[in-house]
Amino acid sequence: MRALTWQGRRDVSVENVPDPTIHHDTDIIIKVTSSGLCGSDLHLYEVLGAFLHPGDVLGHEPMGEVVEKGSAVTNLELGDRVVIPFQISCGHCFMCEQGLQTQCETTQVRESGMGAALFGYTDLYGGVPGGQAEYLRVPHGDYGPIKVDQGPPDDRFLFLSDVVPTAYQAVAYSGVREGETLAVLGLGPIGEMACRIALQQGVRVIGIDMVPERIGRAASRGVETIDLSSEDVPVVVREKTQGRGADAVVDAVGMEAHGSPVAETAQKLVGFLPRKVEQTVMTNASIDRLAAFYSAIDIVRRGGTISLSGVYAGASDPLPMQTMFDKQITVRMGQANVRRWLDDVMPLVEDASDPLGLETFATHHVPLEQAPEAYATFQAKQDGAIKYVFRP
Repeated sequence: MRALTWQGRRDVSVENVPDPTIHHDTDIIIKVTSSGLCGSDLHLYEVLGAFLHPGDVLGHEPMGEVVEKGSAVTNLELGDRVVIPFQISCGHCFMCEQGLQTQCETTQVRESGMGAALFGYTDLYGGVPGGQAEYLRVPHGDYGPIKVDQGPPDDRFLFLSDVVPTAYQAVAYSGVREGETLAVLGLGPIGEMACRIALQQGVRVIGIDMVPERIGRAASRGVETIDLSSEDVPVVVREKTQGRGADAVVDAVGMEAHGSPVAETAQKLVGFLPRKVEQTVMTNASIDRLAAFYSAIDIVRRGGTISLSGVYAGASDPLPMQTMFDKQITVRMGQANVRRWLDDVMPLVEDASDPLGLETFATHHVPLEQAPEAYATFQAKQDGAIKYVFRP
């Protein structure tokens, strides 16, 4: 089959790889009909290469048709249409029963000290082949896949794999309530979807970015926007909030934030070290670009909450603990527990009026063969690229 593979720093290519096969009686195999390009995939493109190997298949936002299943999978039939959550979880361990599927005790990658295995996301998370491919093996196919209706287009359901539950968890973890103010740092796919979800809940939303297309799209849906390239974000936020700051902040940017030149240089230099040394540095002494997190600490009001949905991976990040302690800031974070939020998000996804604008959310649909160009364009924030969807 054809699949998008990692070959090196800023180097991905579509190659012929072996077709997946059933390994366990709870596996299924899907024919992928759509697969998203996530902002966190760009971390693999740039920063996390120490934990990848040439030929690794990327991608963790797929959906498709069940074409094969193990004997223990009784809840799905061949031909069923399913969305695959980005994490692999069993559904019956202690953590899954707590709604913490990204901490699944069955699939935890203990040798790396990490949580549940993820599709297409480095050795740190199990080295499981990803979904930017023509076919995908899905472990724990008796629990993870989300069966959806046959009628609407893929884009109505595809974002259940990651974007919608991640954005929903970001808003939920912020603790923001109707009538309060939520600031969202980063108006990429997760940040903009968080804005849409918060607006549905009657929350006032201030969106912050520096890309004109992202700012304009968020503003068109009722978000108050700030252009961080030309405005003093903390000053403007406080002007909009009676001098206090936002009740809550979602950081949807993560480890590769603009405005962190020292950390950016360090991240790039690490990429030139021998592989084993690079892994050691990344595991024990790495730092993130923390400009977005620092901004969140600045603009949240005293007693407010910061919700981190952007991916962080630093092992020795410096934080202003005095300020965080003095301001009584609450911080919640983590990978989204997709199935935890299904009952909350499915009414929005299945609503015929499409209140979240899912069918028009993606800005680009391209064949899988064009994935390398899509990665480069998306990283450069060119061509109005906010969300790519591949059609294998």
